[in-house]
Amino acid sequence: MKTLREIRENKRITVEQVGIDGGCGTIRMINWKGSVVWSNGHGWDHVSVSPYTESITPSWDDMCKIKDMFFYDEEEAFQFHPKKSEYVNMMPNCLHLWRLQGVGSPRPPIQMV
Repeated sequence: MKTLREIRENKRITVEQVGIDGGCGTIRMINWKGSVVWSNGHGWDHVSVSPYTESITPSWDDMCKIKDMFFYDEEEAFQFHPKKSEYVNMMPNCLHLWRLQGVGSPRPPIQMV
């Protein structure tokens, strides 16, 4: 995950609060604006983004741009779909990116990606 200094340098992100393992702020995309929360504790890097307008959910392209804002080019990040019995949905249009620190993530064969 990028450093706080690198995240602050991105003109699309306004950092509003910083904590021990991350921060939060506002993110501006081409067609929407929303809240963003990021952290790097407990062995995981995590970014959640939630547009202020509930009728908007970030697109694949939006999430690719957000990934580039918070992660280095050669870091993999993924969206995780848990078992239905473990769903948590506090914000209806909120999406997340995850990266396991220090280890490569399991992934399908490259020809299938």
